[in-house]
Amino acid sequence: MKLKHYILVCIALILSINGFAQQGKQKRADTLFNKFSFVKAAKVYRELIQNNYNRDYATRQLADCYALLRDPRNASRYYKSVVKQDNVPVEYYYKYAQSLRGMKKYDDSREWLQTFKDSGGVVNSNDFSKDLNFITSVFNSKQQYFLDKVRFNSKYSDFGAFEKDGQVYFASARDEGVAVKRVYGWNEQPFLDIYVAKAGTRRNVNYTAKLKGDVNSIYHDGPAVITKNGKTMYFSRNNYKDQVEEKDSKGLTNMKIYRATLRDSIWTDVEDLSINNADFSTQHPALNNDDTKLFFASDRPGGYGGSDIYAVDIHTDGTLGEPENVGPVINTDQADGFPYINNEGTLFFSSAGHVGLGLLDIFATIKGEEAKADEVVDVINLGVPINSNKDDFSFTMNPNGITGYFASNRPGGRGDDDIYAYHRKPVLQVEGVVSDAINSKPIPNSVIELINSKGEKVAYMTTDKNGFYQINIDRNQDYKIVASQKKYIDDYRTFTSKNLQTELTSITANLLLNPVPDVIKLAELNTIYFDFDKHYIRPDAALELDKIVDLMLNVYPEMVIRIESHTDSRGLLSYNDKLSIDRANSTYDYLVSKGVKAERITEHQGFGERRLTNGCEDGQKCEEKDHQLNRRTQFIVIKME
Repeated sequence: MKLKHYILVCIALILSINGFAQQGKQKRADTLFNKFSFVKAAKVYRELIQNNYNRDYATRQLADCYALLRDPRNASRYYKSVVKQDNVPVEYYYKYAQSLRGMKKYDDSREWLQTFKDSGGVVNSNDFSKDLNFITSVFNSKQQYFLDKVRFNSKYSDFGAFEKDGQVYFASARDEGVAVKRVYGWNEQPFLDIYVAKAGTRRNVNYTAKLKGDVNSIYHDGPAVITKNGKTMYFSRNNYKDQVEEKDSKGLTNMKIYRATLRDSIWTDVEDLSINNADFSTQHPALNNDDTKLFFASDRPGGYGGSDIYAVDIHTDGTLGEPENVGPVINTDQADGFPYINNEGTLFFSSAGHVGLGLLDIFATIKGEEAKADEVVDVINLGVPINSNKDDFSFTMNPNGITGYFASNRPGGRGDDDIYAYHRKPVLQVEGVVSDAINSKPIPNSVIELINSKGEKVAYMTTDKNGFYQINIDRNQDYKIVASQKKYIDDYRTFTSKNLQTELTSITANLLLNPVPDVIKLAELNTIYFDFDKHYIRPDAALELDKIVDLMLNVYPEMVIRIESHTDSRGLLSYNDKLSIDRANSTYDYLVSKGVKAERITEHQGFGERRLTNGCEDGQKCEEKDHQLNRRTQFIVIKME
């Protein structure tokens, strides 16, 4: 009995010791997780799962590790187990949906987003589940960007590339050629430094290509941006200056943006900026076209969630104004960052909160028209191949507007985050103004038809209030553009988009329309007649005048006319002059009484018997029907539009 009792005590002691050991291991894993050492934390959580210790909790934490390491394949593998747990927090349904999106399992992702919503979760209005046709439309849209090889990537993280004066600057964790490497706990890679190499180089870029001067430190440095004059650099760095690392209240070292000056080919005089704070991160600097605004990403208080994009004025003395959030059209409740502004003032950025293909996607802003020309009204996903189901970020464009760089951790690269070069074929448009051939004024609401070389109508639209039209077209094609308007004779032009320079983005094709000859029509159909020696408006004349009123009020609201009245040859010349004036006045008074403005009738004159339409002059024998043709009022069109 004593032996049995002893064995039981030993077993209990062993179990107790093992329990304490597992408890200590979980505490260690949580500590690593809280310090962002996700690679090491994941290893310990896997051991806890293998030992079946607090398995549900360890599985949730392990899945989160992989999500934070931007590894959707492993994240979805463990989230799949997590969502089967009893009483699992609803946010894991959303996390699972996001990881499935990163695996291109879009239908499954939508189902779990719906589960998240049905369980009480709030689906962001920007979420791709709101647009069921988004994925199809992105993959089926006309390709504008094409990828080119970059030969200086490493097996570590490389991103933030931009060209300046024939050199390419980028951030990298490679540290190749250095015997002792400092490692970042989050992903077990060396810390980032800023490198510079000749654009288009095919050679390996090692530690000798590190930026010269005081910018690179022992912690993270980069990405960066350089002013147009090449003398000032803004760059991201951990909160570290003068050999001192500063942490926040939680013991974490956040990011700041610093400024350096180029002196004798060395980047030096590193200075902290007023927009920084030890308690939150400020990073990803970008400059507008004239270097008067600094754009950046930050998780500072008061944003929309995650990290937001901000802008701050750069004063002439180098001081900065107060940062302003760029607003909810751009920023979401998730990660938004890596701003970049091209020569046309378009803001590009990366976001995990807008409708996308995977994790981080790259977007461009769309500005309003006329009164809202400086206001961002929407954002557009750049589509494939710029975006993928993984992280796509740090988009830049070279001054030519045709080539540039971005980074991605998509499959097929050399390492973790890789730099990709691209060239784009800008959208080609035919545009022009449809004008009146007589007075050169633009014609709004003209119908424009685009016809290809096979005679097929491939597009149509109507001109705006300024007579302007703009239609996207394919390159290397022959076209005909036709303009029509019910008041005008059709006009057309042929043109070609063959053998054009890639930089060319528009072809101008203005069109001139001649008015339909309504003067003749009015003269034939709307001449009115009078009884002998009378000037009142007869019923048949009133019908014709009503047609003119309708034309002037409803069809040609800017038409201007002149009234000319006449008599036959019978009677004295002076009497007929007065009679014709009375007839002109009666006609004028009738039109004005029906709503035609007086200023639209330039003259109403009487010409007596001076302009007979036939040979019924004094002394000539004519029948009454011939005399009737001379007792008339005619209408001359002065202006159609």
